Amino acid sequence: MKNLLLTLSILPLFSFTQNYTISGYLTDVESGETVIGGAVYERKSGSGVTSNEYGFYSLTLPSDSVDLVYTVMGMTTVRTKFVLAADTTISIQFEPEGYLTEFEVTDKTQVHDGTEMGTVDLSMEKVKNLPALMGEKDVMKTIQLLPGVQGGTEGSSGIYVRGGGPDQNLILLDGVPVYNANHLFGFFSVFNADAINSVKLVKGGFPARYGGRLSSVIDIRMKEGNMKEFHGEGSVGVISSKLTLEGPIKKDQTSFLISARRTYIDILAQPFIRAQGDGLKAGYFFYDINGKINHKINDKNRLYFSAYNGNDKAYLNDEYSNTNNGVKYTNKEEAELKWGNWITALRWNNQLSNKTFMNVTATHSRYRFLVGASFEDIEEENGNVDQSRFSYSYTSGIFDWGGKVDFDFVPTADHHIKYGAGYIYHTFRPGVNQFASNFNGAAQDTTFGNVDLYSHEFSIYIEDDWKISKRLKINLGYHHSGFLSANKFYQIPQPRFSGRYRLNESSSLKLSYSRMAQYLHLLTNPGIGLPTDLWLPVTDTIPPQISDQVAIGYARTFKKQYEFSVEAYYKTMENIIEYKDGASFLGSDQDWQTLVEIGRGWSYGGEILLEKKEGKTTGWIGYTLSWTERQFDNLNFGKKFPYRYDRRHDIGVAVTHKFNDRVDVGMVWVYGTGNAVTLGLERYNSANNYFNLGSFGYGQITHIEERNNYRMPSYHRLDLGVNLHKEKKWGEATWSFGVYNIYNRQNPFYLDFSLNDQGNRALIQYSLFPIIPSVSYSFKF
Repeated sequence: MKNLLLTLSILPLFSFTQNYTISGYLTDVESGETVIGGAVYERKSGSGVTSNEYGFYSLTLPSDSVDLVYTVMGMTTVRTKFVLAADTTISIQFEPEGYLTEFEVTDKTQVHDGTEMGTVDLSMEKVKNLPALMGEKDVMKTIQLLPGVQGGTEGSSGIYVRGGGPDQNLILLDGVPVYNANHLFGFFSVFNADAINSVKLVKGGFPARYGGRLSSVIDIRMKEGNMKEFHGEGSVGVISSKLTLEGPIKKDQTSFLISARRTYIDILAQPFIRAQGDGLKAGYFFYDINGKINHKINDKNRLYFSAYNGNDKAYLNDEYSNTNNGVKYTNKEEAELKWGNWITALRWNNQLSNKTFMNVTATHSRYRFLVGASFEDIEEENGNVDQSRFSYSYTSGIFDWGGKVDFDFVPTADHHIKYGAGYIYHTFRPGVNQFASNFNGAAQDTTFGNVDLYSHEFSIYIEDDWKISKRLKINLGYHHSGFLSANKFYQIPQPRFSGRYRLNESSSLKLSYSRMAQYLHLLTNPGIGLPTDLWLPVTDTIPPQISDQVAIGYARTFKKQYEFSVEAYYKTMENIIEYKDGASFLGSDQDWQTLVEIGRGWSYGGEILLEKKEGKTTGWIGYTLSWTERQFDNLNFGKKFPYRYDRRHDIGVAVTHKFNDRVDVGMVWVYGTGNAVTLGLERYNSANNYFNLGSFGYGQITHIEERNNYRMPSYHRLDLGVNLHKEKKWGEATWSFGVYNIYNRQNPFYLDFSLNDQGNRALIQYSLFPIIPSVSYSFKF
């Protein structure tokens, strides 16, 4: 009784507060598209969350009066006040800036507040406003302008992030890996800007939900389709045209999007090709199609189905006939080169509760490559026909079936927990060579190459974005993956950490550590620039690639529209592979494992990014200072050597300015230290035991001191563009004029020893793109 009385007397001294959850979805009022990364902020407590990839948010607060602010870049801010006395659902539809709104709020979520490091969200509006090669707006080319990201050769859309290779980038389209993201031999990417909703680049401080590659994640999300009205947009450019249509199948419940693009280089070139010979047919074209269906089952369940199909094809057909002494001779030659991707994803979203969101995805992807040629000779005399034919083809590819489940759990405003698991069934076709011949009825077929390889990839993860105090916030994560191939099972733990310490209301310090594992290897042909690269799994002799990266940085927001960040990083890479000297997989019947060396790599440096996100003038200036090295025991005498794309300095400037609703301009300037290449600077004669017309001869040997011992000239160029918009009764029309490489810089494409104009052997630079003007017409309705 005494204890009970004591307890009752103490109870009034404590106040018990009930917590309730506010949850809902953020969407665009005009299209019904979900808003990714929209900020929800409670002003009194300072608590806040952001919407996930499907617009869902959840914020748990004590029962009290609340003052909520909803913000997203480019949209009108929404503010609402009420007394929180029960779990509440609030879904916000944002209007474009400039609309009248009931609330006026100046508070904005600042970049320095998050735990992310090395992460950039790319505005699609900015991509479309910047000038581009031949007027073809390209997401991957815009990403190349960011610090820490380097392009490959002149004009290509390949990227090299913080010293990594092209195979170390996890490129996702609606969550599905893309194995070859290039059109036109790498000069354009497969991503049609008109079909894309958002792009996120992660270079370091990787969240635990990502895995499978060492150097970067490029997470691209397609548009979902307008739920409200039917709309379309398209363009006609110098080399290609495209058209996008979207709208409701059933208003506010089901929508569709379809976007198609095709180049017509083959059509425009036909008159010039036919002039070279009556029987000559040749050309090149690419096309891609994006499609998506979005169905809202109810307020808590949605279905999505998205698909992509794209192909490149180059072909040549030549036929020549003549008659000599009553004998008709006919020669036929055919050649083709084609590659392409097929990607599909079926997704189900379910809001399990006001604190838990689930996403289940089934995926399929296919990448195929084919190069082939055939030659046929026919002799006809007095009704007798002698025919001989020879053909060769080389095919490769990778085929995936996969599934994954992801959960977002927000127990309190201080914790945002993500967890999930995934599985991928890989089929590798590492290169099949096929020869066929038929000489006067004697047929013979020969096929060699590795047989199909089958592998299983597993992954689980958990991460918690934890606000420990007003100043300190961390993201703790763990990713665990396994890979089964050829009866060899690998599993690698991958801890992740990133955190920020807020120095004041506008700046913070950041620190991150990430371990990444990669079970796929890419054999890159060191010679020709064709997409003959081969994806292959780890084996019992070729282990997984592993990287460890640590980074430290400082981020600051000032004047509410400028964001400044500086980061320093150090990364090590183990078990990377490279061809042995003189080796190539194309046309070889050897096991690929015997053609490569296993080594390690290092990359370290610093990056600076200054960005202006709001106002009539927007854009960024990025600078990278970096070192990247490789080391293989049996290459370069075991000594370290600079990676081919090791660039000491790299600068990217991108600026757009809007004069008014009718005129805006864009400017891009890039500078990069020249690529490292291997050149032999001395030659000497060597007695070779070969016979030339029965006589003993001498050969020449090129002496190479070390790999990548020479620097190509630096790369730089300036691009300018202007967009002229005009309102029409049916929508908007835009004329875009651009100039690529406006001061006609002769940038190196490759170097080779050859004879100069004076007949002397010299190192000759070959350039690809001079000054190139472009014009395109686009429309929206």
